[in-house]
Amino acid sequence: MCRNIRQLHNFEPPATSDEVRAAALQYVRKVSGSSKPSQANQEAFDAAVEEVAASTQRLLDQLTTAAPPKDREVEAEKARERARKRYAQTG
Repeated sequence: MCRNIRQLHNFEPPATSDEVRAAALQYVRKVSGSSKPSQANQEAFDAAVEEVAASTQRLLDQLTTAAPPKDREVEAEKARERARKRYAQTG
């Protein structure tokens, strides 16, 4: 899917509504093939973002797991380390 959409389930603290909406926006952008819709499509684009965000929030609210919640800072550091390795200059 899209690299900008991150896992939102099972984090402490839980995903915020802003994070859910950002993921929905990225999804709609990817599916529609447009990061900035035309004026003619803006209403449909915005409605889709809101619907996807609402569905995503319902999903997150209903998911259960026995796994302990992940720490956001630890996961962010792991991601930064992966990025450092991926983009490291070899020479």
